Amino acid sequence: MSDLSRLIRDRIRDVPDYPKPGILFKDITPLLADPGAFAAVTDELAGLHSVDKIVGIEARGFILAAPAAYKAGAGFVPMRKKGKLPAETLEASYDLEYGSATIEVHRDAFTPGERVLIVDDVLATGGTARAAVELVRRAGAEVVAVAVLMELSFLKGRDRLDGVELHPLVIV
Repeated sequence: MSDLSRLIRDRIRDVPDYPKPGILFKDITPLLADPGAFAAVTDELAGLHSVDKIVGIEARGFILAAPAAYKAGAGFVPMRKKGKLPAETLEASYDLEYGSATIEVHRDAFTPGERVLIVDDVLATGGTARAAVELVRRAGAEVVAVAVLMELSFLKGRDRLDGVELHPLVIV
């Protein structure tokens, strides 16, 4: 196990039965509260690829993607839950391990041909990441990779990311 992987694992808290019974929630707030761990994660994400934009998926993806975009010298693009963005949007719906949802991005968030890294906290069933990939591509940009703080491998989310490079910082 790498030092970064150990650092991340040591700072993720398991919360049983949240947001509903039977779900084991992976709480990243202890990691975010540790300035050294947060900096290490930000540095790793920022150094993965040379990109024009980094997408953060609502809400915890924002926390990881925005500082990574700043450090990488890239633009930051938020992907939000339906109805939260003020201008014209593209949307995609997807299933979660405990429900369904729709995310949106501004229609003009990307210039055709821009290179984009998508960042989120967790890859579970892959629905959110797949929807994000679809939205970036529909906007005419190129998805270089998806990066996540942790991949829940037992849910096989990577299987839904056909041909997309995946960078999990921790696999559980």
